[in-house]
Order: sequence, then C-alpha cells, then structure tokens
Amino acid sequence: MSTNVDTLVLGAGPGALAIAAALCNEKVHVGILSSNEPREIWPYTYGIWGEEVDSLGLQSLLKHRWVDTVSFFGEGSKNKSSQKNLPTKHSLDYGLFDKKKLQEYWLKQCDDGSVEWYRGTASKLDINDSISSVTTTKGDVIKARLIVDATGYEPAFLKVPKEGDIAVQTCYGIVGKFSSPPIDKNQFILMDYRCDHLSQSEKEEPPTFLYAMDMGNDLFFLEETSLGLSPPLKLEVLKNRLEKRLEHRGIKITHIEHEEHGLFLPMNIPIPDLNQAILGFGGSAGMVHPASGYLVGSLLRRAPSVAKAIAFAMKDINKSPLDIAKEGWKALWPKELRRKQALYHFGLEKLMRFKEEQLRSFFLSFFDLSKEQWYGFLTNSLSLSQLVKAMWTMFQKAPLNVKWGLFEMKGREFKLLIKFLSPSI
Repeated sequence: MSTNVDTLVLGAGPGALAIAAALCNEKVHVGILSSNEPREIWPYTYGIWGEEVDSLGLQSLLKHRWVDTVSFFGEGSKNKSSQKNLPTKHSLDYGLFDKKKLQEYWLKQCDDGSVEWYRGTASKLDINDSISSVTTTKGDVIKARLIVDATGYEPAFLKVPKEGDIAVQTCYGIVGKFSSPPIDKNQFILMDYRCDHLSQSEKEEPPTFLYAMDMGNDLFFLEETSLGLSPPLKLEVLKNRLEKRLEHRGIKITHIEHEEHGLFLPMNIPIPDLNQAILGFGGSAGMVHPASGYLVGSLLRRAPSVAKAIAFAMKDINKSPLDIAKEGWKALWPKELRRKQALYHFGLEKLMRFKEEQLRSFFLSFFDLSKEQWYGFLTNSLSLSQLVKAMWTMFQKAPLNVKWGLFEMKGREFKLLIKFLSPSI
C-alpha cells in the first residue's frame, strides 16, 4: 500500500485547518488540498463568548472584547416606558476573533507537524478496502488512508441526507463611521429586535435583528440579520431594514470601510451519513449550531478528540478507510450529541414560524433563564439532561403566545422528536 499522506483534508477554511492542526498534533502525516492559498484571509467575522474562549486559554486570539453586552427585545421608542423595552443585560463578555491570528494559530500547528500542501480542486473520489484517492481537476492524484471533507456547506464528496428545506441565516453588514454613534460606546449588541422603524405591514413579514459592536476609533460594525428562514430573506430586504433602522434614529452613514454583502449560513444541515468511508468536519459535517450559528468554538473543542480517534485507528495498518472513518464519526457525533442536535433542530423549526412580537417574547423568556443555562444552550456545552431541563424551564417561563407556538406541531417537528428519542446508528 502506497500513500502520499495518512489523511487528506479537503479545504482551507476554519473547519479544515482546525482538524488538520489537531491531526498534526497527533503526529499524523496530513495533506491539505485547497483551491485557495492557505494564508488567504477568510471573508467573514467570527464571534465567541468570553467565557468560552477563556476556557480554551485562547484569549490572545481575540481582536476585540466587550464587557457591556446587551440585547433589546422591546418594540422601540414608542414604548420607552415599558419595562420590556429596557436592554437585556447579558453580564457575560463577548469577543471577536482576529481572523489572521486564528488562522495562524492553526497554521503554526500544521507547520510544526508533518503537512503536505496541495493546490487544486477535488473532482473525483475513489475508495477501496485499503486506500482512498482524490483526483483534482488538473488530473493530479493524491492517495491517503482517510479523506476528510471540510469543504463547507456544499461538500465535495460527503453524503448528507435530504431532510427537507434548509433554514438559512442571512446577514447584511457594514463596518463604518456614522453621523452619531449608532450604539453606546464600548457596547456589544447581540440582538436588537426593536421594530419601531417598521410599518405595520413590514412587522407581519419575517423579523430581523441588528447585531452590532463598537470597534473603537469611531468605527462600528452593524449587521442586519435574519435568524434562519427557508427560503432565506434577500439581501436587499436586509439592507433596506438596516437603512430604515438608522434613518428612524436620525443617523447617517458617513463612511463605509467594509461591506459584507451577505453571509448565507445554513443552520439545520442534517448530520451526514455516519457509515461512509470518508469523514466530514466543520460546516460540511453539520457542526454549525442550529440555534445560534456559532461554529468556531465547537471546532476548537471537538477537533482534538476526533483527531485522537483517527490517529488511534490508524495504528492498526489493517484498518480500511471505512474502519478509520467510522472511528472518526463516533468521536464527532456520539449518540448524546446527535440527540441534542435533534432538539436544536426542533427548536429552530419553531422559531422560523414565529412572528415579530412572538419572537421578541420568546427571547425575553430565553434570556430570563440562568446564565449557565442560556450560555450552555448557545454554546452547546450543556449535557443532554441539562439541555432538556433548560428547555422545559424556558417553556414554563414563556407567555401564552410563545407556549402555543412551542406546543403546536407542524412540518417535520414530529420526525425530529423521533430522532431525539431514537437517533440513527
């Protein structure tokens, strides 16, 4: 048996570099195939809660960190006297990664290990009982004992079951300067659902929220966001909502330093077929948090254990690509995590149907949970029993309009409950 590398990772985004770095730390000979330069800066921003990055000991990878973290779930200026219109204070730091530092953190681990870099696009996959091979569009062939598909939300080879429409989170954002500060100094806003800038007919349309942060030096990042919809909201709608939000508060954009023309983030990609002879990691493997859209924290936490499982399996020279992949899948998606994922997908199905007022009421109740519960929910760090308890507590706290929305069963929710009770092997 002749191979170029032990494991070939497809892609060069956060998911690909996270698993490649972890494999290098396990002394696995790794190949990375990408159509992009490995140090090409990623286009999107990545956030993480301060407590999460602290637990990983990676505070130095942050570009910004905010102590004043809030959300707004009231209607807005027309109801200033309402208790519900006051900011919800999260009392938990929030950070924004320095993309260059995060990328270099993983690349250094790769450089310190045994890595082969390949430039190209994968076009063909062949697997037999002893070896896997990928052929690029240029005809180059790379052989490995295991292929890891980390090519993102439309994977090159990974088989992902079709379970209905995919809910997509869409965003339109700008980094710029304004005629007056759009948010308070040194503040981070997780969600601003205030809707007083919308007409009554617009309030009947799918709701959106503002995600915003003070970047310092009179720069602010503002992003109008749709939590998750199928079909997704168009970028023109999000841009118009952001402009109306600012205009209603008498704020003008004076300079745009950077414009994000839209992040289309699939929120409920199914867990891939766990019996295939290749492994997935990152967005391709359904690792995006269905309730929050977070991914990087999960990559950092889960890559080491998956890499260990792969490295251990490879010690047996008689193991086939399928045998090795199965050990990787077991580490990536154990039964408890699959049950939790079904619950998260179930919750997302509910939220996609909520109207503007109902959604604001839901989040008021959600952030009325203990900090340990809502933080653990958003970071997927609760145990299964803790997650069920948090969801039941949330249901008890919720007003009647939210209770009814959570109780009502439509679409694929029944199937998701079956998955929770009996996840596939």
